[in-house]
Amino acid sequence: MAAYPHIAVCVEDSAGSRLALAEAARVRAIAPGRLSVLHVVGTPAPPPYLSEGGSFMPDGDEVRRGAGDWLAEQAAAAPGATPVVLEGYPPQAVCEWAAANGVSLLVAGAERGRIERLLLGSFSTYLSRHAPCSVLLVRVPRR
Repeated sequence: MAAYPHIAVCVEDSAGSRLALAEAARVRAIAPGRLSVLHVVGTPAPPPYLSEGGSFMPDGDEVRRGAGDWLAEQAAAAPGATPVVLEGYPPQAVCEWAAANGVSLLVAGAERGRIERLLLGSFSTYLSRHAPCSVLLVRVPRR
């Protein structure tokens, strides 16, 4: 039996995510199992100032289709991986999906700067505290 029968890796368009995907594929190659490649799209809310003829709101279906197409390209880097588009608050959506789908290892990049962490919170910290399984954080080498 594989050490991690179901690995899920979280990706976005960043260097850390590309490294995380490569590491998840490497871990799966050591002990084969399922590999899911996750990407979360936020649910857009109309701005409070939106009025008739006002602001442009992206079509949610188009956003999900575009994310799905992009994610399929990313998942192709790990043959046999299954792309999964989630919706909502990213770390919470990932943890809930992982719990519902029997994930044994979550892999994610860890590269936000201090200001981003202060304003947005830390995705990796949330995963480490709330994930229903082991978490592997992949760091971008410092320059």
